Amino acid sequence: MTKPNRRVFLKLGAASGAAGLFLTPAQATTLTPSEEAGPFYPVVAQKDKDLDLTRVAGQQGVAKGPVIIIEGQVLDTDGQPLENATIDLWQANAAGRYAHPHDTNPAPLDPNFQGWAILQSNKQGKFRIITIYPGAYPASETWTRPPHIHFKVSRKEYIELTTQMYFPDQNLHEADHLLKRKSKEEAKLMTASKILVSPETYTYTIVLQKA
Repeated sequence: MTKPNRRVFLKLGAASGAAGLFLTPAQATTLTPSEEAGPFYPVVAQKDKDLDLTRVAGQQGVAKGPVIIIEGQVLDTDGQPLENATIDLWQANAAGRYAHPHDTNPAPLDPNFQGWAILQSNKQGKFRIITIYPGAYPASETWTRPPHIHFKVSRKEYIELTTQMYFPDQNLHEADHLLKRKSKEEAKLMTASKILVSPETYTYTIVLQKA
């Protein structure tokens, strides 16, 4: 991790402790709604799948777009943190393009954007990533997908969950075909909360169901 990123995390860690950013057990009783994985789950092997998606190991460049931080936590439906949950996430770059051979979006690829990470939650069920605010992109001639990040979360003795995390204050939500299938309560559970402006930081809680 670079020195600037260490400073970011130190600052974020202090803010997190002061603000109490994660749900308490009493609040974490609702299962996170599932969603389609979509057609762009990574199929090209890459060695770098760490928590910093803004840089690719062995390259000097930095990904284009607004840098954001996501603080997450994995809980069960009793509100207990889940250690060693596998968090598999992927997303479009800032231009709305996936590094996937089947993505026909003419937007440019970003060779310095990692685009895919696989992490483990810690003892408190928490995880943290640095990434780029994903761009919206056309799903069809009449449908533009709002910015989102895909998550596939699994742990022994729990049912694997695939979902999509959305961002607050997005006008595209109202016309999104996938979100329109959800109730207001479900859509809220799938939308991250912005908790810091600088560095721009979001929090997101994922709740799994026991098998």
